[in-house]
Amino acid sequence: MRLGKPLLLTFTASVGLAALIVWLTGDGRGTTTSQGTEEVLSALFAAEDRQSLATDASKNREPDQLSKTVPAVPPPVPTADPQLRIALLNRRPLLRVTMRGGADCRSEGGRPVDPEAVQSMLAGSATGFVSCGGDGGSVLVNGHAYAGTVHLLNRGQGWLAINQIALESYVASVVGAEMPSYWNQEALKAQAVAARSYALVHMLRPADRDWNLGDTTRWQAYSGRTSTTESTIKAAETTRGIVLSFKGGLVESLYAATQEISDEAHGHLGASMSQHGAQRLANRGLLFNEILGRYYSGASLARIRTDGQ
Repeated sequence: MRLGKPLLLTFTASVGLAALIVWLTGDGRGTTTSQGTEEVLSALFAAEDRQSLATDASKNREPDQLSKTVPAVPPPVPTADPQLRIALLNRRPLLRVTMRGGADCRSEGGRPVDPEAVQSMLAGSATGFVSCGGDGGSVLVNGHAYAGTVHLLNRGQGWLAINQIALESYVASVVGAEMPSYWNQEALKAQAVAARSYALVHMLRPADRDWNLGDTTRWQAYSGRTSTTESTIKAAETTRGIVLSFKGGLVESLYAATQEISDEAHGHLGASMSQHGAQRLANRGLLFNEILGRYYSGASLARIRTDGQ
């Protein structure tokens, strides 16, 4: 996780929709047509303005285990799963890109590109664009496997791999890259919500015209299939669509490994979660929303949902 200034975005239905449309259709933003485009365009923010104890179990906990308010978990609704573009900065320079499980590469016009031609392209300095992927397959970038689509792009400054992937799949990978996947499930769920909120901010405020955010700790750690496990997928699925909100705004949720680092890096900026602290609280029996209430005081929980549902 990067050390930077937190951002609060006002994300009402109309404002959020307009921002997503700009991201998808603005000049230089979209190099390919995403399968989830229509879903992204209908994504709305279902803000919860109230705060309350979420479960009866919370009432039986010791006072020192609870913050003054615990954000309620919003009820399940059909949620959008928009596509993100992640710059694989950790994989530069691109040495080898290979396919597995039926994945293949195609030119911008949709023509198949031979794997050896891809390697020759990467070894050269000419500008270009190729997309690699396939349903259920993986694209290996310097030996590291990624789901979704990997775009290979050179605008004259060297080749860059950009992984286009659904938000929830991205969150599952971030959770495993930011926390040990064997940690308490409630800590992993708290991490999933924080990671999802941070990612959604960068859907609305992309770092670059070609990608939303990078895979390094300048943003959030992301390792594709390598850091995706059964427990991290569960953490993403059981919190599906849930983000942190404050007075109708979307919170760019900051976090760090320990409370000491969190205080030093983010103390003057506002709320920030200690990952080791979240694990300790989870082991004491706190639920993920109680953990988030401890670290993001005053925030509520909301879901991104599909319009009209």
